Amino acid sequence: MEKTKNSENAKVAKAAGIVGAATMVSRISGMLRDIVIAAFFGANWMTDAFWVAFRIPNMLRRLLGEGSLTISFVPVFTEYLQKKTKEEAIELANNAFTILSIILVVVSVLGILFSPLIVGVIAPGFISDPQKFSLAVFLNRLMFPYIFFVALVALCMGILNSFRHFAAPALSPVMLNIAMIAAAFTLRPFFAEPITALAVGVLIGGFLQLALQWPFLRNFGFKLKLIVNLHHPGIKQIGLLMIPAILGAGVTTINVVVGTVLASLLPGGSVTYLFYADRVMELPLGVFAIAIGTAALPSFSSHVAAGKIDELKSSISFSLRLMLFLTIPAMVALMALNLPIISVLFQRGAFDTRAAVYTSQALLCYALGLWAFATIRVFVSSFYSLQDSKWPLKAAIVTLIVNVLAALALMYPLKHSGIALAGSIAASVNVLVLAFVLKRKIGIYLDRSFFVSIFKIIISTLFMLAAIFLFDLLNPWNTYAAFKIRLLYLTTSIIIGAVVFFICAFFMKSPEMHAVVNMVKRKLTSS
Repeated sequence: MEKTKNSENAKVAKAAGIVGAATMVSRISGMLRDIVIAAFFGANWMTDAFWVAFRIPNMLRRLLGEGSLTISFVPVFTEYLQKKTKEEAIELANNAFTILSIILVVVSVLGILFSPLIVGVIAPGFISDPQKFSLAVFLNRLMFPYIFFVALVALCMGILNSFRHFAAPALSPVMLNIAMIAAAFTLRPFFAEPITALAVGVLIGGFLQLALQWPFLRNFGFKLKLIVNLHHPGIKQIGLLMIPAILGAGVTTINVVVGTVLASLLPGGSVTYLFYADRVMELPLGVFAIAIGTAALPSFSSHVAAGKIDELKSSISFSLRLMLFLTIPAMVALMALNLPIISVLFQRGAFDTRAAVYTSQALLCYALGLWAFATIRVFVSSFYSLQDSKWPLKAAIVTLIVNVLAALALMYPLKHSGIALAGSIAASVNVLVLAFVLKRKIGIYLDRSFFVSIFKIIISTLFMLAAIFLFDLLNPWNTYAAFKIRLLYLTTSIIIGAVVFFICAFFMKSPEMHAVVNMVKRKLTSS
C-alpha cells in the first residue's frame, strides 16, 4: 500500500511539475503583457475602464468555466473512464461540450445587450463620469464573446486532465498574452481610443486558446459530435455537482465584484493598482497553487472512485506539504520585496513612481494571504473528488461575509490596500473552515510528519528573510535609481533568498526538498 501511495504522490508531483513549467511560461508571457500595457497606457481612467470591462467576462469564466465546470466534470469523467468504456466517456464529453456551447452563446448575447447595467453594477463609481462609463461599456460589449471561447477551453482542460495530459491547457493563456501584446504594438493607431486594440487582442486570444486544445483532444480519440441529451446520467451527475459549484463560484465572483465596486469609489487608479498587484500574485499562484491543484484533482478522484480513502488522505497531505513548501517562502519574499518587484516590472513610461508605490502597498496586503489562496485549491479539489460541492459553497458564503465586512472596515483608513488585506483575511477563514470540515468528513489526514515538515519550511524561510534583509542593509533599495540598478538589486535579492532557502531546506532534510532533488536526479539519469 505504501508503494501505491508513493507512486500516486510521484504522479501528482510529476504532473504538478509539468503544469508548473507550462504555467510559468504562461505567467511570464502574462507579465510581459502587463509590462507592455503599463508602459503604453499607464494607470488612469482609461485603464480602469479596460480592466473593469475585461474583468466581467473573466468573472464569468470562473463562474461557468474553470471555477465550476472543470472541478465538477473531472470526477465524473474520471469515474466513466475507470468504470465504463472510453466510448461512453467520449460521448459524455461531446454531450457536455454541445450543451455548454449553447449556454455560452446565450450568455454572450445577453452580456452584450445588458452591458450598461452590468458595468453600472460592477463599477458604480464610473456612472458619475460619462466618458469613463461609456468607454467601459463599449469595451465590455466588444470583449464579452471571449467567455464563449475560454469556458470551452475549461471543459477541454477537464477532458485532457482526466487523461493526465496537462501541458496544453496550462499553455493556452500564452495565446491570449501574445495576442494582446501584438494588438498593443500594432493596432493602437487604428482606433480613436487606442486602448480598444487590447479588447480586439482579447477576442483573438480567446479563439487561439481554444484552437490550441484540438490537436491534443483528437490524440485521445475526441471527435466533436453535436449531442444534446439532458437525460444522460453523466450530465445529471455533473449538473448536481455543478449547481452548488456555480453558486460557490458566484460567491467568489461577488468577492471580486465587491473589491471592484469599492475600489471604483476610491481615487482614480485604485482599480488598476489592485489589478497589477493581483497580477503579480498570479505568478506564484499559477506556478504553484494552480499547478498542484490541477494535478491533484484527477489523482484524488481516482482514489475516491477506487474506494481508497487512506491513499486519498496521503495524497491530500502530500499536496498540502508540497504547496506550502513553495508558497510560504514565496509569500515572505513578495512581502519583503514588494516595492522592488512592482518597480522593476511596471515603473516605466506612463506608470510612474507614485503608481509603483501604491501598487506595491496592495501587493504587500495580498501577499499576506498567499498561503491561503494557494491551499484553497487543494481543499476544494478534495471535496469535489468526494463529489461534495455543498461545503465549498458554504465556506464561500462565510468568506464573502468576512470579505465584505473587512473591506468596508479597512478601505477608508487603508484605501485600496485595505481591500487587498480584506481578501487575504477572507481567504484565511475559507481555508480554516474547509480544513475543519474535511477532517470531520474523512478523519485525520495531517499527521505528525506534516507539522514537522511545516516547521522546517518556516525555519528555512526565516533564514531566507534574514539573508534578504542583510543584502538590503549593505545595498539599500532606491526607487528612483536607473532601471539596470533596480533590476540588479531585485535579481540579486531573489537569487540570494532562493539559494539560502533551498540550502537550509536541504540540510534540515526537508522531505519536499529531497523529493525535488531525487526527481531531478532521475531525470538526469534517464537522459
